[in-house]
Amino acid sequence: MSTAQPLSPFERSEALRRLSTEEFDILVIGGGVVGGGAALDAATRGLKVGLVEARDYASGTSSRSSKLFHGGLRYLEQFNFALVFEALRERRLVLDTLCPHLARPVPFIYPLEKKIDRGYVGLGIGVYDVMGAGRGVPGHHRHLSRRKTMESFPSGNRSAIRGAVRFYEGQVDDARHTMMLCRTAAEFGAACANSTRVIGFLREGDRVVGAEVRDLESGRAFDIRAREVINAAGVWTDEIQEMVGGRGQFKVRASKGVHLVIPRNRINSATGIITRTEKSLLFIIPWGSHWIIGTTDTDWDLDLAHPAASQTDIDYLLAHANSLLADPLTREDVVGVYAGLRPLLSGESDSTSKLSREHAVSSPVRGLTVIAGGKYTTYRVMAEDAVDSAVHGLERKVPVSCTERVPLVGADGYVAAWNSRQLTADRVGLRVSTIEHLLGRYGTLITELLELIEKRPELGEPLAGADEYLKVEAYYAASHEGARHLEDVLTRRTRISIEVPDRGIAAAREVVELIAPVLDWDDADIARELEHYDARVAAETDSQHQTDDLTADASRVGAPDVRLGTSHRGGGL
Repeated sequence: MSTAQPLSPFERSEALRRLSTEEFDILVIGGGVVGGGAALDAATRGLKVGLVEARDYASGTSSRSSKLFHGGLRYLEQFNFALVFEALRERRLVLDTLCPHLARPVPFIYPLEKKIDRGYVGLGIGVYDVMGAGRGVPGHHRHLSRRKTMESFPSGNRSAIRGAVRFYEGQVDDARHTMMLCRTAAEFGAACANSTRVIGFLREGDRVVGAEVRDLESGRAFDIRAREVINAAGVWTDEIQEMVGGRGQFKVRASKGVHLVIPRNRINSATGIITRTEKSLLFIIPWGSHWIIGTTDTDWDLDLAHPAASQTDIDYLLAHANSLLADPLTREDVVGVYAGLRPLLSGESDSTSKLSREHAVSSPVRGLTVIAGGKYTTYRVMAEDAVDSAVHGLERKVPVSCTERVPLVGADGYVAAWNSRQLTADRVGLRVSTIEHLLGRYGTLITELLELIEKRPELGEPLAGADEYLKVEAYYAASHEGARHLEDVLTRRTRISIEVPDRGIAAAREVVELIAPVLDWDDADIARELEHYDARVAAETDSQHQTDDLTADASRVGAPDVRLGTSHRGGGL
C-alpha cells in the first residue's frame, strides 16, 4: 500500500507561498486533464513547475465527458487513422500501466439493425480492433447472432435488432483521473493551486514572463514568475489569449455534449451499447449502479463555465436510446444530467461534429505556449507536445518526456492489493464490496482512508443521503484531494450530484459537517455553502425544463458560482 503528497489545505497554502515567491521553469494555466498532464510531464523532466486552476481541478470539460478512453470509431469514417491509432495506444497505456485503479475495460455491443450493417459495421470495428491489437482489453471483437445479442441485451427491441458486434473500450472516472494527475504532479514537486484565477500576464518587452493571478478564496492578487507559460485552458483558451492582445494562431470553438444518468435496473444488458445517430454516435454506458446515455454535439456560444442541458437535449437522447429499447425510458427515469463543452479547433465547417478532434500547439508570443483541441483519451500526448514546445525557450537541455512510464499515485501495487481485497476486508472489518469500491477509486492510497477510519470508526459508515459512498470519502476529499467547496465534493470527488434523485441535496447536509473542520469553516460558511449548492441544483433542474439553449442558459446562470461571490474570511472579487 502507499501514500502520496496530499492536496490538502496546508499544501495549497504552501503552493501559494511558493507561487508568489519563487520563479518557475514552467507555469501551467488550467487544471483540466491536459493542464494536469502538462504539469506532470514537466515535473517528471526535472523542471520546476507551477499549476493554477481558476475553479476546481477538472471543473470544466474534464469532469463532463463520456468517461471513456477510446480510439473513436467515428474517426475511422473520416479516415483519420492516425488519431485512432494514437488514441488506442494511449488507451492501452492507461489500462495497463498508468492508472489501472481508475480505468478498466468495459464490453460494448454495436446492435445491427439492417442486414447490410453486419458487413459495414463488422469491417469498421474489425479495423478498429486490429489497430488496437487487443491490447489493454480482455479480448478481440466478435460477431453475435440475433439470439446471442438478445441474451446479452434482454431489454433490446427485438423487432429492430438483427444481431450485434461485441468489443471493448476503456472507462474512467474523468474527474478523479484528472485530480489524480494533479496530485501526482504535486508528488513530483509541482506547486498546484486551485481557486487561483489568471487575471493578466507579466511582460518584459515582447516576452511573457509569468502571470498575475487572484486567489479566489482570500481575494489576494499576486504575481507568478515563470520562464515559460503553458495555456491549457480548454474552452477558455481564446479568453486567456486576449490577455496578450490577440487570439493566437487558431480559434477554439465550444461544442456542447449532454449526458443522462439513469438507474441500472431500467435497462437489462450485460454490456454497454453503441449505436449511430444522424449526427454522431450514441453511447449507453454502464456506470456502477447506473447507465450514462450520451451524447449530443451542438455549437455553444453562451456561458462557458456552466453549459446548460435543455429539455430538447434530454428528449433527443431519450428518443435515440428508446429506438433500441423494448421498454422506453421517460423523463421520470432520469436521475442526473450533465453538460460539458468540447474545445474544438475551429474550421470552415458549420457542424461541430465535423471539426477536428486533433490538437494543435502554437507560441503566439515569446514565453507563451498554447495547446488546444484534442480529446480526453490523448491528453498525455497533448501534454508532452505542449511541454516539448515550451522547453525550447528554456535554452538548456531538458530530458524527453517519460510519462508513459510514470503511473499515477495509487497505481503502484494495485493488482496485488486487488488480489488481497478479501484479506484486507477481514483485517479492517469492512465488507469486501466496500474494499473493492475504495480500491477502484483510490487504488493503493486506500491505506490513507483505512487509517482515517481506524482513528474515527464513524467515518466507515455510509453517507445517509448517498449510501454508495462512505463518510470518509467526503472527509478525504477535503483533507487530501484539494476539494475547497461542497460542490467540489458532491460533483467531482464523488458523483453524488448526478447519481441520486435529489441531486445530492440530502447528502449535502451531512457532507458539509464532515468537511467544515478540515476547511476551517464557521456556521456562516456552512450556511453559505449549503445555500450555494441548493441554488445550483435548483438552477440546473430549471434549465433542464427549458426548450432551447438560450432560456436554459438564462436559468442556469441564475445561480452564482461559489468561487465568484464573496469568499469566506471576507475576501472576494
